[in-house]
Amino acid sequence: MLEDLETVSNLDETLKPWEKSLTKKGRTIILKEQVEWQRAMEIFDWFKKRGSHELNVIHYNIVLRILGKAQRWGEIERLWGEMRERRIEPINSTYGTLIDVYSKGGRREQAMEWLELMNKRGMVPDEVTMGIVVQMYKMAGEFKKAEEFLKRWSLCKCQVEERVNGAPRSGIQVNGSSGSTVCLSSHTYNNLIDTYGKAGQVKEAYETFHQMRGEGILPTTVTFNTMIHMCGNNGRMEEVASLMRKMEGLQCHPDTRTYNILISLHAKHDNIEMAATYFKLMKDASLEPDAVTYRTLLYAFSIRNMVSEAEKLILAMDKKDLQIDEFTQSALTRMYLEAGMVEKSWSWLDFILQEKCLPNAIQPTLMLSANVAIFSEAERAFNCCREGKRLTVLEFNVMIKAYGIIKKYDEAFVKVGQLEMAVRLFDEMIAFDVMPDVVVYGVLINAFADIGGVKDAAKYLVEMRNSGLEANAVIYTSLIKLYTKVGYLKEAQETYIMLQSFEAGADVYSSNCMIDLYSERSMVRQAEEIFEHLKRKGNANEFSDAMMLCMYKRNGMFKEAIQNARKMRELGLLTDLLSYNHVFGLYATDGRYKEALATYKEMLSSAIQPDDSTFKSLGIVLLKCGVPKEAIGKLESMRKNDPQSGMQEWTSALSSVICVLDTDCPDRKDA
Repeated sequence: MLEDLETVSNLDETLKPWEKSLTKKGRTIILKEQVEWQRAMEIFDWFKKRGSHELNVIHYNIVLRILGKAQRWGEIERLWGEMRERRIEPINSTYGTLIDVYSKGGRREQAMEWLELMNKRGMVPDEVTMGIVVQMYKMAGEFKKAEEFLKRWSLCKCQVEERVNGAPRSGIQVNGSSGSTVCLSSHTYNNLIDTYGKAGQVKEAYETFHQMRGEGILPTTVTFNTMIHMCGNNGRMEEVASLMRKMEGLQCHPDTRTYNILISLHAKHDNIEMAATYFKLMKDASLEPDAVTYRTLLYAFSIRNMVSEAEKLILAMDKKDLQIDEFTQSALTRMYLEAGMVEKSWSWLDFILQEKCLPNAIQPTLMLSANVAIFSEAERAFNCCREGKRLTVLEFNVMIKAYGIIKKYDEAFVKVGQLEMAVRLFDEMIAFDVMPDVVVYGVLINAFADIGGVKDAAKYLVEMRNSGLEANAVIYTSLIKLYTKVGYLKEAQETYIMLQSFEAGADVYSSNCMIDLYSERSMVRQAEEIFEHLKRKGNANEFSDAMMLCMYKRNGMFKEAIQNARKMRELGLLTDLLSYNHVFGLYATDGRYKEALATYKEMLSSAIQPDDSTFKSLGIVLLKCGVPKEAIGKLESMRKNDPQSGMQEWTSALSSVICVLDTDCPDRKDA
């Protein structure tokens, strides 16, 4: 009969011969076997038209699930109304079905409405329905709500049992709940452990695990898989090993998912040898690795550039006719590119471009190729997409970024025309009827900001707004960079105000740009306001302090400058050559020779190599301490001829002169 239903469209022809003998169970089986919702409804309606074919709530449940999977919400509501008309009372599983299909169909609010309706009718969800609701909360990441629901459900279940049996049964007590408890199946325990695990409540998950065993319910492979996954994700790898031993002691055999979890966890914790060992153990246990197993390990090998190991897995996957997913394809292409095996990377790129592969797999390849060394490969990849008519806004985004990735726009763009190429690519994008998004505009605005191209940056900003797109924080940051570069104070201030209106506010880079702009104009108060704001938020860095130091020095505010310099040293903000040179310049100008010497020795001990600017400031120190220009000139010659010996001579000269003049040098003590 089922075969006939698949091939014969006329239901009378197929079902009429069985009309008298078809049982309720037979009707249930027929409905369950239907894949297409339209066919299921046709059969269901045929049964209803035949008075001899009684349809019960189970039949309605089956059809409701079929309609829910097809997301036929209107049909579900119509069928629900029909149940009321026919006085077919919904049962626990009816509500569970409705909650489940609405939740999985992305209609969580409506799913909760079904749960509320169930509660209003005084019906306590059974374990299956409870599991469905908990799963719904987990899928939404609302683990606290899942736990609260479990508490309420446990309490309600106990009250029902007391009314029916006179006393509650001994069983699980959900974390934080009080009073009576209920017995649960291993399936529900697993669900509860998983809920705690995903919420990061490891202690509660372990308590539930031990309670489960205390109730005499043996953990299943699913239980151990859940516990192992939770411990591994929380970095508790020793407990992973302990759980494996417990699993073995209880004769609970690992399945394919167990090994997949172990391989993934050890790869994630950079123990690739152990991941490979579990792959071998899996095969030794006569378990067949599935696509997930191979993909997980192959991706782990690829991102570590383990070419030989990756190629062995590829051969094994080919033999089993297992497909490699887009992310692993991209990782393999990247592996070959980073290993300098460009032609092999192209064999994968060609594979990615085949019809069976998703188009966005090419984007990481484009981004990796988009650097100075193999920039031509990025162009080649993009042209392949173009020829295959596989271009989307994402490919254009990546390629335009590729032209802007070098950052030395004044050298590379002007010389080889890459900025012009990015602009031409933008025009081509429009010609392809692919509308640029805010990322594309952001890349172009940033590129012109780096070369001080105010007119062009403003042009793309206007175009972006005219197309209905709003500037984001990244674009405003680029504009601040541009305006501070060309000295547009008013425009920079207006843009900074716009940037502060975002929830995250202005970042440290934009704030430093404004401090620099105010510093150049000796606008001390405005610079200090931004600097103090950065400090309150804990965002001030070495550049913030260095710019404030330079501003104070430029304006003759040496006391404030010295305080900044000392604070930089105390906080460990002297981390690069530029910040050290700013401090040396200040100490030399203000006659703080001992501090200059101490900072110089500190610089050498931190393995930061001084440059000409450093020795220019130190030369001023020696000169102010009475060392002749000729002697300083000899020190410089020695340094240039033999840098290592020369630096030692500088240290010796500074130490001897400053120590001799310790009581006579005007080393200030007023700050």
